[in-house]
Amino acid sequence: MRFDPQSLRYDEMGLIPCIAQDHDSGQVLMVAWMNVDSVARTLETGRVTYWSRSRQAFWVKGESSGHVQHLVELRIDCDRDCLLALVNQTGPACHTNRRSCFYTALRDGEEVEIMAPQAD
Repeated sequence: MRFDPQSLRYDEMGLIPCIAQDHDSGQVLMVAWMNVDSVARTLETGRVTYWSRSRQAFWVKGESSGHVQHLVELRIDCDRDCLLALVNQTGPACHTNRRSCFYTALRDGEEVEIMAPQAD
């Protein structure tokens, strides 16, 4: 069966969350949003393309930073309302210059940073 991005379940704003996960390590890198066109662009180009809610524009990961996400595989969850992008990540995925956006852990009721920014 041929995939149609229209077949996904988008929210009332036409968006669907996408989790980016490192293909090799399995580390969860970030979560961002896609619309039907960014899903199609990602599949066409192999470069993960998100929809920036704040800028109301396409955001090709790494376009300005060089921290590119190359798509290995795109997966759809059972409800068709969330995506998992398995990627090869170049450099940090987080705008804080960390490998992952999930660098804060809750331990014994305290927030603890568990990942330092990467050196430039």
